[in-house]
Amino acid sequence: MKTKKIFALFIFGMMQITAYAQFTGPRTGFFHTLTDVGSPLIPGSATYSKPDQQYLLEGSGSNIWFGEDHFTFLWKEMEGDFMIQARVRFPVKGVDPHRKTGLMIRSGLENNAPHVSCVIHGDGLTSLQYRHMKGADMEEKRFDLAGPDMIQLEKKGSRFTMSAAHFGETFSRQSIEIELSGQLQAGLFICAHNDTVNERALFSNVRVFGTAPDDLVQYETYLGSLLEVLDVETGERRILDGADGSWQAPNWTPDGKYLIYNADGLLYRYDLNLGESHVLPTGFAVSNNNDHVLSFDGKRIGISHHAEEDGGQSVIYTLPAGGGTPRRVTPESPSYLHGWSPDGRYLVYTGGRDGNYDIYKIPAGGGGEIRLTNAPELDDGPEYSPDGKYIYFNSARTGTMQIWRMDPDGGNQTQLTFDAYNDWFPHVSPDNRWIIFLSFPEEVPADAHPFYERVYLRIMAVDDLEQAVAGAKQVVNTYPEPRVVGYVYGGQGTINVPGWSPGSKKVAFISNGIFNP
Repeated sequence: MKTKKIFALFIFGMMQITAYAQFTGPRTGFFHTLTDVGSPLIPGSATYSKPDQQYLLEGSGSNIWFGEDHFTFLWKEMEGDFMIQARVRFPVKGVDPHRKTGLMIRSGLENNAPHVSCVIHGDGLTSLQYRHMKGADMEEKRFDLAGPDMIQLEKKGSRFTMSAAHFGETFSRQSIEIELSGQLQAGLFICAHNDTVNERALFSNVRVFGTAPDDLVQYETYLGSLLEVLDVETGERRILDGADGSWQAPNWTPDGKYLIYNADGLLYRYDLNLGESHVLPTGFAVSNNNDHVLSFDGKRIGISHHAEEDGGQSVIYTLPAGGGTPRRVTPESPSYLHGWSPDGRYLVYTGGRDGNYDIYKIPAGGGGEIRLTNAPELDDGPEYSPDGKYIYFNSARTGTMQIWRMDPDGGNQTQLTFDAYNDWFPHVSPDNRWIIFLSFPEEVPADAHPFYERVYLRIMAVDDLEQAVAGAKQVVNTYPEPRVVGYVYGGQGTINVPGWSPGSKKVAFISNGIFNP
């Protein structure tokens, strides 16, 4: 497959970026230039590590405050609306409690230039700091939380929004209005608040990307895609590949060798060893959407293809996992596949019948479909647990989209999440210990799962849910609070299908944005 690769940027190992000069060698990570803004006594440095895709930033500098700044800045040029994300920490104790690090957007490299900064101090103070005009004193908005390690800074027109969280929690936010336009410098910074010492900051999960314009038409215009892998225990993310088109919904094969995703109506198999993608042959089925699922034994794959004979509506087929001629399973359409039963006997899917979308199952070899839900609101995303005891799904029947589960025959339908987020696509880990799902903010309609939203990947422990359900039967409702493991710009296509690794340690997913390496 020929694609325009976004990330030739991650092909280099440990590289040093030269201070005070445009970096003219191969690009390192997202950034092009390291600059000591103002006059720090000790020149700064930046190192990018390929294996873990982390940046180590070192610098001195007396302060970023009042009417001028002295610090080290690793940056790239950006314009329009965009976002920077990172996970950050001070790896050593440090000297001055007022040392600071974080994310910055500047309208110039002069030491008195207007800018907006997402700032974490050595003593934990967290604030959105900004200079409205050249040479003006700095101002700030402080956060209530101290010492967060997950931060985000977004520009949308003249509004700049800082988001901060302790990893695992949802974001707190502060916003300001300030005019910064044209070519801006965006990136990572460090200031020692003491010109006689070098301080260090370690950045991981760094992303810099343009966001979707307000007039973007869903399913007509697409942003770029990154194929990523998330370690659910540590929260560290790793980019494998990407393109400037729409990639969606990676499955992880049970042998651990491949990821299967869809793009432009076709399925592709990404070789994790070689780092290459090749078309997975699906015969006449060349209008596949992102509802494709491997059987538990990895021998077969089910696909959802928009069939011309059904007016272009989605129909479910099965074929060998390595490719072949699809065999139709669902007689009615639209039908969107979401899961196989562990024994391979049944497929479970969302079907639109008479204007209502409910969950159905059908023999994998074809036959009559069996309706499992009948709520007037949308039910979607059904998936069997690996032990076959339950089908997990998402439902909008309470007014918000929440995670539910039921018995394989549709009985004992039980709600599992209860907050204001709209939760979609529950996926159970192969060891049956964890459920991961996608959470949209409450301003997104409950029955919608659009592209290009600020979403979370959240998990809950199956054992905790079992205890909560048992407690609820005794009128003691103590359902666990989901934990955030991914802060993602994405939505539709991010984790529509099961993406767990065979060892239940990692999850493959898609993030989005306009990437300009």
